[in-house]
Amino acid sequence: MKILKQAVEDEVAAALAGAGVEGELANLLGPATVEEHGDLAVPCHSLAPILKRSPVDIAELITSELAPALSGIAEVSAVSGFVNIKAEPAWLATSLSELLLDERLGVSTENPRVAAVDYSSPNVAKEMHVGHLRSTVIGDAIVRMLIHKGHTVYRENHVGDWGTPFGMLIEHLLDLGEDNAADELGMGDLDGFYKQARAKFNTDEMFVERARNRVVMLQGGDDETLRLWRVLVDESMRYFNEVYSMLGVLLTNDDIMGESNYHHLLPEVVSRLDNLGILEDSDGAKVVYPGGWVNREGEPLPLIIQKADGGYNYATTDLACIIDRVERLGCNDLLYVVGTPQSQHFKMVFEVAKQAGLMDKSHIANHIKFGSVLDSDGKILKSREGEAIKLVDLLNESVVRAEQTIAQRNPSIEGEQRIEIAKAIGIGAVKYADLSTERTKDYIFDWDRMLSFEGNTSPYLQYAYARICSIFRRSKVHTPLRDVSPIIIEHAEEALLARRLVNFSSMVDEALYTYSPHRLCTYLHSVASAFASFYENCPVLSAEDDEIRMSRLALCDLTARTLSTGLSLLGIDCPEQM
Repeated sequence: MKILKQAVEDEVAAALAGAGVEGELANLLGPATVEEHGDLAVPCHSLAPILKRSPVDIAELITSELAPALSGIAEVSAVSGFVNIKAEPAWLATSLSELLLDERLGVSTENPRVAAVDYSSPNVAKEMHVGHLRSTVIGDAIVRMLIHKGHTVYRENHVGDWGTPFGMLIEHLLDLGEDNAADELGMGDLDGFYKQARAKFNTDEMFVERARNRVVMLQGGDDETLRLWRVLVDESMRYFNEVYSMLGVLLTNDDIMGESNYHHLLPEVVSRLDNLGILEDSDGAKVVYPGGWVNREGEPLPLIIQKADGGYNYATTDLACIIDRVERLGCNDLLYVVGTPQSQHFKMVFEVAKQAGLMDKSHIANHIKFGSVLDSDGKILKSREGEAIKLVDLLNESVVRAEQTIAQRNPSIEGEQRIEIAKAIGIGAVKYADLSTERTKDYIFDWDRMLSFEGNTSPYLQYAYARICSIFRRSKVHTPLRDVSPIIIEHAEEALLARRLVNFSSMVDEALYTYSPHRLCTYLHSVASAFASFYENCPVLSAEDDEIRMSRLALCDLTARTLSTGLSLLGIDCPEQM
């Protein structure tokens, strides 16, 4: 609880100094591990060798010094060698009154940095499948949190739109005829178009020769070939944008930075590395040995910059990206939301970039890795035909299932209203199921669990928000509340909800600093759970007097704003009725 920590840290430092400990505060005062014991804790076990006393004795000593100093702010207790600090209801009430007036709910802005976030990254003429889901929604949540904290963010959708496959694809487009090809691509069957081209490439030697010649023309800048390439790119982008619109992510055409955008920088990468003397020859290929990596034979592992045939590798493009993002965009932070299997690749690329002076100590490069989406059998989620599931099909099915659920739970919601609510619930359920999983882990895709109105799910949080909206519709009180005095916290359920609400800014920071949206999800679920308990035990509209009624409405308003803001940072909508 950051604001409580800020309120007590001077007194804790003084108490530690009084016990004979200096300079240990930063490592000792932190969140309590048991919520029932307190909000913050000072573990005293590491102090035993310094003070030559048992942790239990040290905790009791510090508690006796600290309790009077924190009177009115927090209750202090010693338990099993820990000093536990638990916010007093009066302090919580004051803090909530301040949050009620704060549109940002305590979330501060920071000294702005410039970040490039590389995420989503589909391939032209290939459909987005379930494997693109994690990169897209995790990247989008990180972008939203960075913007909310006041940073400048470049959304970099590093689309695969260049290379040898495009000779094959352009020739297939010509075989079909531009109009027919555009119609086929416009139907959204990008996979079918690609498979047809690949089938001809695998069986027709004349087609292979044409495709190879077309690649040469593409790389040579032939105007007609570039025009045909643009047809493929534009149709693919139209499809991608439809998927992004369904998902409710921030990516637009302006964020497309395909491999073609860096093509002119590839020779520059080779030249810079060569001039620095770190480029070496390996069987005709040009490579860099960053050090620290070996192959199965124990030999130094190279990063291939230019292949023996003169072609470039993925590493070359990634180094070109770094040049562009640092020198053209002026980025401080380079974030790559890419699957775990690419961990070694990015570590080697970052190391070479540092050795080549493409980045210095002022730059931070992070590979934000993530696991896979699995089926119930523990294998990669695929269709019944054994193919990757199209993302658009997954999203459509989720909306259909959500609409069926709404029809059962609230048949009075009909027509366009039901469709819009179903979109919010269905899309939100898919995104939240992904985001609520610790990103480095795999997770099992489970329709029943993700669309459930119970547990740590998006529908559960959305329903909590919709319930609060219903309370205010019946109360005739307008939100947001701004002038409620005083907020009264008398019951345990009010205190639990209050201490979770004041922790919002801390949890946003923690989720962002660790690039872990699941931490924000876990927090929001704890708020919704605390609200459910509060609502069940503390009557709102039928409260015993107007002062209690308005205080509880203030708690409802803060809960709704916290849920709405938190879900918005995750890219999830909150319908007012469900």
